[in-house]
Amino acid sequence: MVSFQIIIFCYSQRYLSDLDSSLLYLNDTVRPLLKRFENLQFSGYIQPQFQLVDTEGAKTFSGGDFAPHSKSRFMLRRARVKLDYLLTTSDRYPKALFTFQIDATERGVNVRDMFMRLYETKGHNFSFTAGLFARPFGFEVNLSSAYRETPERGRMSQTLMPTERDIGAMISYEPLRRSAKNKFIKLDAGLFNGQGLSGITDFDSHKDLISRLTVRPIPLGKFSLSGGLSLLYGGWRQDSKYVYAMGTSNGDRTFLLDSSLSNVGEIAPRHYYGADMQIIYRHKWGQTEWRAEYWQGQQPGTAVTTVNPGLSPQGPVYRRNFNGAFFYFLQNIINTHHQLLLKYDWYDPNTKVSKDEIGETGTNLTAADIKYSTLGVGYAYYFNDHVKAIAYYEFVKNESTLLPGYAVDLDDNVFTLRFQFRF
Repeated sequence: MVSFQIIIFCYSQRYLSDLDSSLLYLNDTVRPLLKRFENLQFSGYIQPQFQLVDTEGAKTFSGGDFAPHSKSRFMLRRARVKLDYLLTTSDRYPKALFTFQIDATERGVNVRDMFMRLYETKGHNFSFTAGLFARPFGFEVNLSSAYRETPERGRMSQTLMPTERDIGAMISYEPLRRSAKNKFIKLDAGLFNGQGLSGITDFDSHKDLISRLTVRPIPLGKFSLSGGLSLLYGGWRQDSKYVYAMGTSNGDRTFLLDSSLSNVGEIAPRHYYGADMQIIYRHKWGQTEWRAEYWQGQQPGTAVTTVNPGLSPQGPVYRRNFNGAFFYFLQNIINTHHQLLLKYDWYDPNTKVSKDEIGETGTNLTAADIKYSTLGVGYAYYFNDHVKAIAYYEFVKNESTLLPGYAVDLDDNVFTLRFQFRF
């Protein structure tokens, strides 16, 4: 009888920027037959779901806008297959990694990851990554959708970091030896095109510097503490001479126009600063977890949107200061199969104005300047390590302004029922 032994090298991929390297090491009895496949690993997950929204055709960040005459829908939110090919050293540390991941739904097939990672094999402290991969910014952005408790990332994540990935190159400091003194520290720094998967090519020569310092979970009795600091320092080329920035006119806060010819070719600043912290308390039911994350900075956009562009914006450029945050409370009840979910997030795209100023004549303020907050309440049941179900309701609230259509809170609350199978 042919037998083989399975040894787990590392851990399954919980974070987008981490190594996914659960490899099979086979005994010599079957190695000649399977040698060419032993470095390959396949993983994936599928997320079918049903959603119900308050109003037909509602605009939402919970899986995309609803069709004009629809307030309910079935959809395949994500269906992904991932291939990893990992080469290791004689002492089973990583030497080189190739990763390829696709997402195939009713909306089409898209590449999500395509990168190589080369590891320094003397001290096992450094690595170099190049290709299409996750931006090293923030906690929520990097938490894989297969492991994230809530159905979607927050409005700010989706607006400023659409698709989470970008094309670039990155150097990482991450001690892998168990005896390493700095094994709780990880530092990533890279240069990226800037437009991510929302564009087919880089539309200017300016690159985004993105960096993150991560403190991995540190055990403190029944508690563990982790956190991080993130930086994005970049921008994109202005093709228009018309640049709007916040100022004051006749005592009112408004967008002031600068139409200097020198604005053409200048870089519209895209600067983000982020900090996050996670606390876990383990008890007989499972665990309780608190997460907090805050971003602020500058985001260039247009009159009608602050979404990071995939194509070069052709009209006037609007420069705004923003901030936002995400707060999670996760609580196991009875046992680890049951989990209560509570999340609150906000995104304020223009911190220089109040709701009562948006819509005033002559201020040039639009719906793109409105602050949104979302309270999510849900329940997750974990059948086993592979299958779970989530029921989640989001109370979405926009500021009441002077703009037509935004004088009161919109009816755009969303209910999501999702199943997930992961392998």
